[in-house]
Amino acid sequence: MGAGAETGRGQRAEGRGRSGAGAGVMARLLWLLRGLTLGAAPRRAVRGQAGDGGPGSGPGLGEAGSLGTCELPLAKSEWQKKLTPEQFYVTREKGTEPPFSGIYLNNKEAGMYHCVCCDSPLFSSEKKYCSGTGWPSFSEAHGTSGSDESHTGILRRLDTSLGSARTEVVCKQCEAHLGHVFPDGPGPNGQRFCINSVALKFKPRKH
Repeated sequence: MGAGAETGRGQRAEGRGRSGAGAGVMARLLWLLRGLTLGAAPRRAVRGQAGDGGPGSGPGLGEAGSLGTCELPLAKSEWQKKLTPEQFYVTREKGTEPPFSGIYLNNKEAGMYHCVCCDSPLFSSEKKYCSGTGWPSFSEAHGTSGSDESHTGILRRLDTSLGSARTEVVCKQCEAHLGHVFPDGPGPNGQRFCINSVALKFKPRKH
């Protein structure tokens, strides 16, 4: 066979190789674009159902168990519109209100303390006590059963922002920063939930 025929056959094979490689690249690009499109779908808050461990599934929540209707997560600009500057600083930027300044520090009225951002019920007045620290303090979160917090409206997270390990408390529904929990509270669990007033919204108990 002549050299020209061999050359032509080689060029055709090389062309098919380039075509196959190009198709492979296009397939990978389409797969990546599809993944980005699916990943960009906005998440929505889901109301807790009985047995799913959500904030609204705790025992005896009653009317206070209903959650807010806002769609989560909100963008920073949307939170800024919804909250006061102080509320935004504490709940969305992990700030702390000055001690002895909170409106709920000395509140003794019976009722429920909800998240100021999403209205999820967090702490009952029955578990509130005076710790002398300058912030509202609670011995446990609403919905706690023994040491089980799966039916509460809060989550615990490790916080090393000040150089030492602390336990941050955030809202399970919208991840608002609420405060911290310390192991120096009253019995039986020995916990002190140190919570910012501006992160809360108090609803008096209906008689």
